[in-house]
Amino acid sequence: MTLTSALLGLVLIVNILLAIFVIFRERRDPSSTWAWLLVLFFIPLLGFILYLLFGQNLSRHPMFQWEDRKKIGIEKLITAQINDLKENLFPFRSQATTATRNNRDLIYMHLFNNDAVLTEDNIVDLFTDGKEKFNQLFKDIEAATDHIHIQYYIIKNDNLGSKLINALTKKALEGVKVRVLYDDLGSRRLRKRFFKGLHEAGGRVEVFFPSKLPLLNFRLNFRNHRKLVIIDGKIGYIGGFNVGDEYLGLDPKFGYWRDTHLRIQGTALHAIQTRFILDWNQASTTHSITYHPRYFPKCDSSGSVGLQIVTSGPDSEWEQIKNGYIKMILSAKSSVIIQTPYFIPDASLLDALRIACLSGIDVKIMIPNKPDHIFVYWATLSYIGELLKAGASVYIYENGFIHAKTIIVDEQICSVGTANIDVRSFKLNFEVNAFLYDEDIARKLTDAFNEDVLLSDTLTLSKYEKRPRKVRFKESISRLLSPIL
Repeated sequence: MTLTSALLGLVLIVNILLAIFVIFRERRDPSSTWAWLLVLFFIPLLGFILYLLFGQNLSRHPMFQWEDRKKIGIEKLITAQINDLKENLFPFRSQATTATRNNRDLIYMHLFNNDAVLTEDNIVDLFTDGKEKFNQLFKDIEAATDHIHIQYYIIKNDNLGSKLINALTKKALEGVKVRVLYDDLGSRRLRKRFFKGLHEAGGRVEVFFPSKLPLLNFRLNFRNHRKLVIIDGKIGYIGGFNVGDEYLGLDPKFGYWRDTHLRIQGTALHAIQTRFILDWNQASTTHSITYHPRYFPKCDSSGSVGLQIVTSGPDSEWEQIKNGYIKMILSAKSSVIIQTPYFIPDASLLDALRIACLSGIDVKIMIPNKPDHIFVYWATLSYIGELLKAGASVYIYENGFIHAKTIIVDEQICSVGTANIDVRSFKLNFEVNAFLYDEDIARKLTDAFNEDVLLSDTLTLSKYEKRPRKVRFKESISRLLSPIL
């Protein structure tokens, strides 16, 4: 037996064992299983390496634990809210919106599956423009007196990134406790020296899932895609904007950057703060956060927006945010409005949208006119074609790049956050969304969508069916790969 044949035999054995592992141990959905089996057997050695980098399953490994949660009283509140909703005795505030009262089942689902407490006293400001969002953020940072917690998937070493770090360094020198958490892959071009001044001023910086070896990260496929800011435990930000000049519309490749972000004041900050602390303590081995009342100050908000902060990730048993999307869509009586940069739904979400279309619900979807991930773009067009056939209205945003992750149902309830409509956001990335039960916020988001329609091209079924064969081929290949994109 030659060395070559021995190696080939070893690769075959490893592939078979790995295939058995994928099928019987990982318990993936069938489409993802078949996709990985094709990769393993058609490109044996490379397929094995790709699986190590992209194919691991984290759902069996508890990652985020913080015993101090008990001191906040969240667990007792969750139990009380679940029992009250189950018995139809929930003590809604007198000023609770109709949207809140009419969606007890959605609220219950998020509570039961995700510990997502309902808060009803929030003030929510909406941002769709990067310059406006960051101008307000810098004002809030400047006014901070106790702590600033920052978490972004992408922080770039450019004008905006430098401005943010300089502002944080200034506050750290004033004695404000500053913590910055970023994702290793999303911010892969960052170097430690970028944070030198902040470190010297007393600020702390941590990296989520950093590479253990140079150029090799076995958790490469699992990224923290969340974007959160908490200032003094009183002001919070959540949404789609990362930190970089392109998010101000300064990158000629993308042009104007259209996104959606929320600024929140109210008791919902306790949930946002808890999420940051869980993520921070997972990433930090030497500077973990312990409970202190300063992080959870008593809220005196005069707001009336009901909302839940819902998270999901590859460590979760349930795909909470996706389930929330489906529940919203199936509850629709008149309209479903979606803005997303990527549209690669799994069968359950695609069926929910198809059923809505076929039931006479006015389903509108807006996607970008240009790709930032080419395979994802062609796969998006493939799925969009199916909904066009079912009667959905589809708009191609032409005024730059649309990055918003927004769903609005019946102009009453909505979701804004970091989760795209794709398999990666549902199963692989760590995400966070705000589910809002408020007619006024829903109308504002609907108005923003309608303004975007004026800057978009309508994709009709007849236009779609006239696409060239080359495009059809790209769609077919990309769709085949969609379970692992």
